[in-house]
Amino acid sequence: MVPDDIRRQVVLEEHDLAPDASFAVVVRRFVYRNGYASHLWVVALDDERGGPTAPRQLTSGAVRDTRPRVSPDGRRVAFLRRDVLRLGRPGRLMVADVSGRRRPADAGGGRTGVAEHEWSPTGDRLAFTAEVDAPRFIVGRRAKNGEPLARVIRRIDWRYDDTGHVDRWEHLFVVAAGRRARPVQLTDGDHRVEGIAWRPDGQAIAFSADRGADADLTPRTTIWSIGANGTAPSEPTEVLALAGWANAPAWSPDGRHIAAVGIDEARPLDDVSPGLFVGPADGSRPPVALAPQMDRPVGDWVDTDLEGWMTAARFGPHWVTPEAIVATVSDRGRSHPWLFPVDAESGRPAAAPRAMARGDITCRSLAVAAPDGRLVATFIGTQGSRAMELLSAVDDGATAPEPRARTTVGSAWQRRVIVPEMRAVEAPGRQGTIETWIASPPGAGDAALPTIVDVHGGPLGAWAPAPAIEAHLLVARGYRVVLPNIRGSATYGRDWIRPQLGDWGGVDAADVHSALDHVIALGLADPHRLGVLGLSYGGFMVHWLIGTSHRFRAAVSENGVANQVSAWANSDTAVENNRSSLLGDPLSEEGMRRLWRQSPLAHVADIRTPLLMFQGEADRRCPATDNEQLFVALRVLRREVEYVLYPEEFHTFAVTGRPDRRIDRMTRMLDWFDRHIAR
Repeated sequence: MVPDDIRRQVVLEEHDLAPDASFAVVVRRFVYRNGYASHLWVVALDDERGGPTAPRQLTSGAVRDTRPRVSPDGRRVAFLRRDVLRLGRPGRLMVADVSGRRRPADAGGGRTGVAEHEWSPTGDRLAFTAEVDAPRFIVGRRAKNGEPLARVIRRIDWRYDDTGHVDRWEHLFVVAAGRRARPVQLTDGDHRVEGIAWRPDGQAIAFSADRGADADLTPRTTIWSIGANGTAPSEPTEVLALAGWANAPAWSPDGRHIAAVGIDEARPLDDVSPGLFVGPADGSRPPVALAPQMDRPVGDWVDTDLEGWMTAARFGPHWVTPEAIVATVSDRGRSHPWLFPVDAESGRPAAAPRAMARGDITCRSLAVAAPDGRLVATFIGTQGSRAMELLSAVDDGATAPEPRARTTVGSAWQRRVIVPEMRAVEAPGRQGTIETWIASPPGAGDAALPTIVDVHGGPLGAWAPAPAIEAHLLVARGYRVVLPNIRGSATYGRDWIRPQLGDWGGVDAADVHSALDHVIALGLADPHRLGVLGLSYGGFMVHWLIGTSHRFRAAVSENGVANQVSAWANSDTAVENNRSSLLGDPLSEEGMRRLWRQSPLAHVADIRTPLLMFQGEADRRCPATDNEQLFVALRVLRREVEYVLYPEEFHTFAVTGRPDRRIDRMTRMLDWFDRHIAR
């Protein structure tokens, strides 16, 4: 694989399943000109053998079609559309016939800035969220370039990565489907509405929102319900609240209970995994946990950029039958659909949850149906080294099967490139074994190769069995890539995360060295030709490792962290993230010292490793103002350093950025390692 192959990469991103499980509608994304387009495709699933079938294209054109939702009668699909040739235009809500006989039509009454949508149980209405017109901070008229006179800011949630200025919130609307109707706005206020779910009788809609007065300082979403037949915004009712937070509501089939994902610890730290909870829909009793001892997060918490990262994961919960809730659970770098048995009468757990599929897979987009008494889970995910495909599994009440691939179009591009051979090893560490993936050139055997250790982001990420694009590229150049799930990685339980809290650069750095030592001891890595690579928290680890050791001949960081003291206020989410990760804060001398102790900039004078730094200029998560401090210091010290600044790009531009910039980034990375390691 070479960087230009990015232009040929296709990603299956999202999907929805017909109520009778006879077909699914998938989103197929591809590079279009110097951006991205995506279309909807229909995949037939009524073949009992469950093998791949040729999909049928449903939409076309220079458009970015996303978030399909099949109507209750299976005849229509609602989705979001953006015109890729007019990048500044917000998305619209559209409806198309699954048959393809009619052109898609606007379904949101001309409303733009739509974020999510769901069909009513009878299919006669659509609920959706969209940006409201009332600005939060803007004063004065906008100029021709779109910028206002000023923003008067009184809260710290005015910015967000991939969004920029959060000038408007999304609120809830309902519109009649199939007619040119005017949407009715049901909610308003200084908060966002998300995770909408219709009550089975169609008379109410649940959603998650943080309506607290200090939501920017102490974020805590809870579940609310509002009548679906209103004619103007009204006051919703809180129906499910946890000590921590709750989101992603799902009603029971009889409407008596609500399930949600959340944490029932006040002001939780990063070592607490989100679980599944059920409470009465009227909020009359506290919710109960369906699997309180599971110690694994509900959701897709694994890292592989083969998942695309341009659309939100859909992980449930789906309350499919009165006795069955299905949601994605992440465990040891994999994510699978799980079934949670529930007592229909009380809403309490009826049995221990169990996985509905097994294997080295990830589950990014989950949709479930129960036709003829069969519980069918479909999901878009990776399987082994294979890129995203539509997979399915049927629950038999016993052992979890290997999922069946129902498409081949998502990974067809891999046939033209060298796909890394992936091997999992257990590296001995100071507090237990470190599951470590090794990506190698096919046929390399046990030869000691130049090796790059790649540290995932988060730190609550976890490498998956599916190799990232940069692993494809490095392996094709003859490198091995070591991918350790060090302490702090999610999906390994609370005890694996807790030691890393407040100790960035401590136990986690020790685990990186231990994993690398183990690969060297296996004879697979040349100890004299080592490099290190990482994005976000991984970029922090790159800066830290080269400031506290001299074993690497070259390093590449991307949107990392240099100075925790200044990042506390410069990053869009750092105030809360620093609290939950026990990093510290600059509000006291002790907190300031803790931040500086965990800052790579404190070790800049010891950095001798040639460093290539990538930075998205529009990144709000790990902003340029932080990483430039390290670059300037290294330049003053006359060390070998390059700083590559990409205009308009956000935090994960290596995966989601403009194709030519992604290609430039990948080319520079390969050339940097070749210059310093391969020779």
